[in-house]
Amino acid sequence: MIESAHLDATRQSYDTVAADYARSVKDPGALDPVSRAVLSAFAELVTSSGLGPTADVGCGPGKVTAYLTELGVAAFGVDLSPKMVELARAAHPVLRFAVGPMSALAAGDGELGGILAFYSTHHLPPAELPQVYGEFYRALAPGGHLLLVTRVGEEEHQRRSYGYGDGDPAPFDSYRLPADRIAGLLERAGFAITAQTLQAPEGGAKRPVVSFLARKPTTAEAP
Repeated sequence: MIESAHLDATRQSYDTVAADYARSVKDPGALDPVSRAVLSAFAELVTSSGLGPTADVGCGPGKVTAYLTELGVAAFGVDLSPKMVELARAAHPVLRFAVGPMSALAAGDGELGGILAFYSTHHLPPAELPQVYGEFYRALAPGGHLLLVTRVGEEEHQRRSYGYGDGDPAPFDSYRLPADRIAGLLERAGFAITAQTLQAPEGGAKRPVVSFLARKPTTAEAP
């Protein structure tokens, strides 16, 4: 299990900005058409597979978790920040949310039918991504699906302070990797990438967005 200083710092930062972040972040229905289409495709894949529930890792205030349930997904949320989970539970009391790191999911081997990492892995140092992707692979059932969405860059590390609304700013580390490096790490973890989209920056963003749909092969498909 990874439990390091950067996890403590990320937890504290999101606890600081949680209420303002929840008010500021877009509802999924207001996202751009490509982002909505990718989420819809993922929802269709996991519901048709019938392999188990879907974990929204780094769920924040639970808006995307709730959106997935509207699309028919048996989804629950996991977040490192207790404040975020508190807000998610208050806003969506019929859904399940838990506090925890994505590096050690509270799920048995092969228990999940889907995992969504929607703009939630970029706070992890690149050296820790293989362990996290391996944890996703462990928790997914054979034939289960992963959707990973993140901004990409050229091996960039930024430490910046973000404020949402009128709240206090908090520092965050962000890592932007090339799309092909992320793809290689997913494949080395055992995933088969089934689709990939690359969206140009828009709306003031400075970095493109990559979306990976990936699948854990079944026993019969494994090499």
